[in-house]
Amino acid sequence: MKAILLKRSLPDGPPKAELSEVPVPIIGQGEVLVEMKACGLCGTDIEKLRGEYKAAMPVVGHEAVGVVSSVGEGVRGLREGDRVFPHHHVPCYACYYCRHGDETVCSQYKVSNLDPGGFSEYMRVPRWNVERGAVLHIPGGVTFDEAALVEPLACCVRALDRCRVSAGDTVLVVGAGPVGMMQALLLGSAKVGIIISDVVKPRLKFAESASVGSVLDAGKQNVPEVVKNETERRGADLAIVASGSQRAVMQAVLSVRKGGTVCLFGVPVEGAVLAYELSKVYNSSISMVPSYGAVETDTAKAMAVIASRHVEFGRLITHRFRLEEFKEGIQMMTSGEAMKVVIAP
Repeated sequence: MKAILLKRSLPDGPPKAELSEVPVPIIGQGEVLVEMKACGLCGTDIEKLRGEYKAAMPVVGHEAVGVVSSVGEGVRGLREGDRVFPHHHVPCYACYYCRHGDETVCSQYKVSNLDPGGFSEYMRVPRWNVERGAVLHIPGGVTFDEAALVEPLACCVRALDRCRVSAGDTVLVVGAGPVGMMQALLLGSAKVGIIISDVVKPRLKFAESASVGSVLDAGKQNVPEVVKNETERRGADLAIVASGSQRAVMQAVLSVRKGGTVCLFGVPVEGAVLAYELSKVYNSSISMVPSYGAVETDTAKAMAVIASRHVEFGRLITHRFRLEEFKEGIQMMTSGEAMKVVIAP
């Protein structure tokens, strides 16, 4: 079968994505084999390709959906032909962190994964994931492309649940990429004022066409000043950093009101440091709330939101490529020309 694998030519060099021919995974007891139909390309996949993940060789492709091809002995509730979303990282739900609602920092969370990754014709879903309810059925009427948005949308759902958002609030979303737009679209039904900023022209254009709220070009406008002017000089109640750059974090910190919240949502590059006077954070009583990943309660909520059709998240998908065109998909996404890219077999 065809699969996109990351390979390094040098031990400390950045990995390269290669279309490889590998055997179809053999499933064991309690496992499921899924034929991939669509897999979203995520910003973290791009960071892995840039070598910004310094850990062991990473797996790419975690926004995958498909059809159950075969089920292992002992699997219940799943059968061949089912349309499913398999979640890649699953916590234990029993440790100290899980019992305290911090499941995504569970030591087991990153251990499980799809084999050999979501960008492959077939993927093995380990027993750990299956037993913990991490394989969701895709409701009728939801396309594979739309279902491929479940994982990133679930991360957005979790982030908003961790922050205080009330009707009438002003929310600044820093970054008009796929997840930033997802946050804005989710917030659109919460009766809040939305301001979204970016520096990439195509993304600014997309945000304007989506009519999610005020759109600011951070390359030309002083975002903190504009936000304060639009909020009677208070600042935003919540600022969501949908980018991993330090500049984006600073923009959020300078734009939020006293007693407000900054949600650190985008993945920062390893080694990134923020230089800011801590007394200002303390005196302004600003809350810094990181939000990483999602768990099964979040994916279930995201699937329900997509199926409800109250918001058409599918319009975020602007480009679709086949596995053989993976590098073209990467190029389109990194250039900013694409909003959301989906890879298909």
